[in-house]
Amino acid sequence: MPFSIDINSRIPIYVQLKQAIKLAIATDKYLPGSQLPTVRQLAVQLKINPNTVSRVYLELESEEVLTTRQGKGTFVRDHPELNVTIKENNLNLILDDVIIKATSLGYSSKEILRAIEKRLKE
Repeated sequence: MPFSIDINSRIPIYVQLKQAIKLAIATDKYLPGSQLPTVRQLAVQLKINPNTVSRVYLELESEEVLTTRQGKGTFVRDHPELNVTIKENNLNLILDDVIIKATSLGYSSKEILRAIEKRLKE
């Protein structure tokens, strides 16, 4: 199960789940055409309300990340450009978090860049 939820986090559960699904798709844990668990299955596995899972699936369907086939289930949409966009969005979220935390600790943009470059070489 590539999705994890922290019920103690300040981030709403539906946001965590939505990000987790997008990350799983971006990292190829779910390839285009892959079927996701049903709303009920995922809700039971994560111990969350089925309405939360349903909301996330609906939002991701409206964003054209997922597609629902009546009577068959919910699938990762087969849209090659989408994976690039999802990966870029996830990377931007991660970088935003790093930048906010590092600058709040007093690091300059040059120090942050150097640290990232050094880390990438390791």
